[in-house]
Amino acid sequence: MGKIKIAGSAKASRRRSRKRASLIQARRKKEFLYRGYSIKELSTMSFTEVLELMPSRARRTYARGLNYEQQTLFNSLKAAGEGETIKTHVKSLPITHEFVGKSVSIYNGKEFKSFEIKPEMIGHFLGEFVTTRKIPIHSGPGVGATRSSKFMPLK
Repeated sequence: MGKIKIAGSAKASRRRSRKRASLIQARRKKEFLYRGYSIKELSTMSFTEVLELMPSRARRTYARGLNYEQQTLFNSLKAAGEGETIKTHVKSLPITHEFVGKSVSIYNGKEFKSFEIKPEMIGHFLGEFVTTRKIPIHSGPGVGATRSSKFMPLK
């Protein structure tokens, strides 16, 4: 008769169960805190209290007052519903807790780039998440190049 095969030792099975448990722990996301406050706590605070937590440049932008384009974008972002994307050219508006979960398309000079505002973006400006400059990619030497520059692999 055949022998019953035991799948590894007890020590190996304990190691596998510990590994499985640690993977489950790693998948759990921690709740995001902005300067020690959750998004729910920030929403209960007044706007001036939230401004005191933000970086100085964002604080100054709101303290000095928004210009017309910034103010219209601010109002439309606050009023935006689920799944609605706001298109804009304005990159100089600081992100507040009220914009989290909203979808924005920002013009980068060629096309509109879309992204969703996440809690980690609070305090940053909208333009920081859209690249406006393209890295030049050069090809080989063109017509009229000198004889020495044609042999690039030798250099």
